[in-house]
Amino acid sequence: MTSQFSKKNEAWSARFSEPVSDLVKRYTASVFFDKRLAQVDIQGSLAHAEMLCFKEIINKTDYAEIVRGMAQISTEISANSFTWQLDLEDVHLNIEKRLTEIVGDAGKRLHTGRSRNDQVATDIRLYLRGAIDDILGLLSQFRLALLDLAEQQADTIMPGFTHMQVAQPITFGHHMLAYVEMFGRDAERMVDCRKRVNRLPLGAAALAGTTFPIDRERVAQTLGFEGICANSLDAVSDRDFAIEFCAASALIMTHISRMSEELVIWMSPRIGFIDIADRFCTGSSIMPQKKNPDVPELARGKTGRVNGHLIALLTLMKGQPLAYNKDNQEDKEPLFDTVDTITDTLRIFADMAGGITVKPEAMRAAALQGYATATDLADYLVKKGLPFRDAHEAVAHAVKTCVNKECDLSDLTLEELRVFSTLIDADIFEVLTLEGSVAARDHLGGTAPNQVRAAIARLRAQI
Repeated sequence: MTSQFSKKNEAWSARFSEPVSDLVKRYTASVFFDKRLAQVDIQGSLAHAEMLCFKEIINKTDYAEIVRGMAQISTEISANSFTWQLDLEDVHLNIEKRLTEIVGDAGKRLHTGRSRNDQVATDIRLYLRGAIDDILGLLSQFRLALLDLAEQQADTIMPGFTHMQVAQPITFGHHMLAYVEMFGRDAERMVDCRKRVNRLPLGAAALAGTTFPIDRERVAQTLGFEGICANSLDAVSDRDFAIEFCAASALIMTHISRMSEELVIWMSPRIGFIDIADRFCTGSSIMPQKKNPDVPELARGKTGRVNGHLIALLTLMKGQPLAYNKDNQEDKEPLFDTVDTITDTLRIFADMAGGITVKPEAMRAAALQGYATATDLADYLVKKGLPFRDAHEAVAHAVKTCVNKECDLSDLTLEELRVFSTLIDADIFEVLTLEGSVAARDHLGGTAPNQVRAAIARLRAQI
């Protein structure tokens, strides 16, 4: 009988009367990007083989040979001495071919009771589970770095903005905590996504299950899966988990991009709120004075890349009938690139956060522009008994006067202020200071420095 791998074309060559063309081989092959699944493919195969042996579908000698062969293959792959063959199309057939070379017929028995359809679905889930665990660790590191920065600047006053106009004074520490919260939600989404990733498809075979008396629960336990894909058709065709991961990743990059935008603006000499360490910046080929915030700019750009991968996967799946289709080969490159982009971005941003130098004087000067304490004056009048809408109107007139006089509210005399309301007394000047404004917001979630420090303590305990 002709060996399964004796011809130069694919493992199913006996069905065809002519070999696959070289162009089609290149077009349909995935080995040069899916080879990153090699170690999880081996992990899944060993769990499958152990179950086959336990169920006496293969004998103990064959199982021992499979274990020996896989150990050698794993070593070869780690040492970059494994020869990947385009003719064998993908990571799975390359490993199976090499296993058969090493252990003979035992290697041919490994594929009993499974298909590449459920095999690749298992591999992707194992790979993505590990990637999510890495990303969760990086999110924690990044959040801790932001907490360190927030703690250092818990008292540093800066302008808070709405519509990019000066709104109210806040502390820089409070501003950083907003990002800590954002990336905290990102971590929650990744944890939730992991639950649906961590379900075992293996045992679904091509689409209908297998006639062999397999034990899927045993394989799931061996591989650390929390559940089993309950329907064989869905098990091999589902890529929801990959789409969900890319959606969660797109939100991470959206938050990264928002932060990047602020870092770029703040570093501009016209603003001058911060400086970023030189190792995260580059110069100009023609302008020797330039220091460009390349890392935040590039991260802002890479957000579009990750968003694109999400749309690519959604589009990939939208027209597919059940069950597995060759289209699904196109799921890996967007998924892999999303993992790489998120991982690299979080790693570098955690480092960059520690390289941010804050310039409190520039922040304070900016907070004194734009009448940032106008709301404090309105609140003061409300506490004196004036209805809020009347207080709002009185302060608007006061601001208009200051605009005409080119001065701040705190520059007006008591007599000038009392023109707008006789309820204003000498204690108003404590309210109109920047320090008084931020300190007054002394409640859970507020910008008062003691609330910032309390929030940092809570978040450190959670992380």
